[in-house]
Amino acid sequence: MARYTAAKARVNRRLGAMIYENAGVQRAFSRREQPPGMHPRSRRTSNYGIALSEKQKIKHYYGLGERQLRRYFDKAGRMKGNTGEQLLILCERRLDNVIRRAGFTVTRPQARQGIVHGHFRVNGVKVSSPSYLLRPGDVITVKSSEKVRNYYSSVIASHSPEPLDWVTMDNEGLHATVQGVPGASDISLPVSANIVVEFMSR
Repeated sequence: MARYTAAKARVNRRLGAMIYENAGVQRAFSRREQPPGMHPRSRRTSNYGIALSEKQKIKHYYGLGERQLRRYFDKAGRMKGNTGEQLLILCERRLDNVIRRAGFTVTRPQARQGIVHGHFRVNGVKVSSPSYLLRPGDVITVKSSEKVRNYYSSVIASHSPEPLDWVTMDNEGLHATVQGVPGASDISLPVSANIVVEFMSR
């Protein structure tokens, strides 16, 4: 999706999940978790509304536009296994998501910005597309600029991301290696993917 510049805390409150992760948004969400609007708890949500909300979670969390989500959905439908799981696994394999989860950045928008600015290499080649799908054996490295490397070293030192079974991270060398393809247990977004599949299949 295009860069989202509106109030991110309202998105988190409306969707009832920590979709945007920067510190200010987290503080705002912890203070007011209920959805925005008058008497939000008294509202009844239709099945259509629930499905739309789950779809919006995926779009905001991974930074996808409608057309891009549709392309992933069509690709997942041609793959073996559960279509909902395959859809989310494709999203997890995106370069911006792996950079975030490996610990190079704190949020996915930061990861996308770094990629677009040419801060990262995949197998030694500059990749400027955040949607690049990583494969087993791919190696992500930081640009050989002292200023850039110092910045990402400081980010890694100040945050401790959860280790991934399918990606190994070398904090000192500032590189991450994709060891395999993520499974259903590696999906970081709590979302009802099957509801989204039914919704998008209409």
